[in-house]
Amino acid sequence: MCCFSGPVPEVQNTRLFARMGQRGNQVLVYQMAVEVPADLAMILPVPVAKGAGEKAMTFYDLSAYPTFFADLNALYPMPKARSRGNDPFGAVERGGGKLAVIAVGAFEASFVPGVGEFHRLDERFRLPDQVWDELPGYADYGFAVFKLKKGKGEAHPMAFAFPSADPKKLFFPTLHIHDGKVHDEERFDHTLYFQGNRAEMGGGWQESPGLASSRVKCPLTHGMVRPELHVLRRTMQGTFPNGDVVVALA
Repeated sequence: MCCFSGPVPEVQNTRLFARMGQRGNQVLVYQMAVEVPADLAMILPVPVAKGAGEKAMTFYDLSAYPTFFADLNALYPMPKARSRGNDPFGAVERGGGKLAVIAVGAFEASFVPGVGEFHRLDERFRLPDQVWDELPGYADYGFAVFKLKKGKGEAHPMAFAFPSADPKKLFFPTLHIHDGKVHDEERFDHTLYFQGNRAEMGGGWQESPGLASSRVKCPLTHGMVRPELHVLRRTMQGTFPNGDVVVALA
């Protein structure tokens, strides 16, 4: 879900990368070009494992790698490979206390563990309560909140990892809320990437002929991209049903 706490006139060239770690932690990297008329927040609901706690989400600074998605795109067209070796995305520390605000490159970010915890954020960075009434399927989700400053352009990628409620599925937050309302259909300008074995091929996914390491500067991704794996890509251009994209893993 690409949600904004205030109206945004334009969002373009949205790109997402996902991978499931060996212990059920999903990686997600997000980048877009956006016009922000006033300080607001982008809110990404994700299916966090129940009871994971307020420290369940870990944010990663990719400000040193602004060309991350350009390098991913340079891999195409694309075969699949198996994961091997140690995976840095293991168990997540649990904890309590106030919601943390974390500096992540050009952003401030927070993890909101549930819908009922948004009152602990600044009012500017919340969605209207009625939005969640229209989206009961997100009642058990957690939320990555990135605070954006007024301006127009493309910032560096946003990146985080979380313990997934369903490690057999990769989740791409693509449902749109750009004006405070939930519409049945929206215009998509998205490119999705992931690493892993998909349960069923098709659906417009392409695989890279080479390994990620042939183009991607994997050491700059904090272990999010596995150098020994291939990458899959799907382009979504035009009008689609307004919802998230879920990929079942083999």
